[in-house]
Amino acid sequence: MTKRPATALADTIAQLDQLIAFPTVSTDSNLDLIAYAANVLTDLGAKVEVHSDTSGTKANLYAVLGPQVLGGVLLSGHSDVVPVIDQDWTSDPFKMDQRDDRLYGRGACDMKGFIAASLAMAQHYAAAPLQRPVHFAFTHDEETGCLGAQDLCDLLRGRDVLPSTAIIGEPTEMRIIEGHKGCCEYTTSFTGLPGHGSAPHLGVNAAEYAVRYITRLMELREEMKPRAPEGSRFDPPYTTMNIGGIRGGVAHNVIVNRAEVDWEFRPVNRSDFDFFKSQIADYAQNVLLPQMRAVYPQSDISTRTIGEVAGLEPMDDNAARALVSELTGSNGADVVAFGTEAGLFQSLGMDAVVCGPGSIEQAHKADEFVSLAQMEQCLDMLAGLGQKLCEPA
Repeated sequence: MTKRPATALADTIAQLDQLIAFPTVSTDSNLDLIAYAANVLTDLGAKVEVHSDTSGTKANLYAVLGPQVLGGVLLSGHSDVVPVIDQDWTSDPFKMDQRDDRLYGRGACDMKGFIAASLAMAQHYAAAPLQRPVHFAFTHDEETGCLGAQDLCDLLRGRDVLPSTAIIGEPTEMRIIEGHKGCCEYTTSFTGLPGHGSAPHLGVNAAEYAVRYITRLMELREEMKPRAPEGSRFDPPYTTMNIGGIRGGVAHNVIVNRAEVDWEFRPVNRSDFDFFKSQIADYAQNVLLPQMRAVYPQSDISTRTIGEVAGLEPMDDNAARALVSELTGSNGADVVAFGTEAGLFQSLGMDAVVCGPGSIEQAHKADEFVSLAQMEQCLDMLAGLGQKLCEPA
């Protein structure tokens, strides 16, 4: 195993202290953190791009160290964190606190620990004779639907020089994760015609059509079960669907003119994603809506996408899995229930895995932490990566 630089751990702790101090809750701006990381990488000679979202309050960072050639490795992490409201913290969540062998703070493991390690190692990559580049992607709004990574992937799609492999440093206790389901969240709204409950035939009851829509969603959920891929390692092995909320109505005797349904599905592969979406859209547009408009032409059904996060599909041949296995000494790879940005980078043609310091069990909780032992394992992996990228392609 490659020996990490002597100052790497101390440098990483210093970086994490800086990163935690940026209160990048998803509802707030991440611009200060992105500007900080951009300055660090620019000073090291990286080619740095910062891309703001339409609001101007959020941004992604994409940077490259080394030669502008194919075959590099992407190190990716999201900059946003979840809120600390109503959580009982022992210390200030936005000030890193080192106690014993743990580093505490919001985002310590999810996932500023990996970003800190990447920035600390960047100075060593910059001084090394890299034959292939290291790419860095630090995104916004992962916690609210991977919005930043979606924008970044749209920007990168079609570029001539992209990394061939990606390591997404979500907290996995440095286990290699090669698969997870997608997570697709929607709110479907129904607009009908109100009236008196004694004459339901004269109105269009949005709640009734919402119930029929939900019934079709539940039918599709059952249709997903026999479509489970052979040998699927997910639990459960098939695509799932869940109803998250139903709203509508003002009184017992009033025909409901507006209703909403919150729902999600978690596809195991692209085929299920396409099938599920097309089936429910066809039912809404070609079955329900014509019946509604036959009574009231202004009736409507609309679906708002809250987030569509692509799953990470396990592959028989995965160069990222092989690389990280070599770097960590791990012989196995798992699948997990939680979602990440990995599938989005996989959609660009990269081989991708999820592997990073800390445990998902600590994420989103009070007194979130990452252990020094986990950070050392991460730095060992990143040091080995630097050595690999100095070898001829």
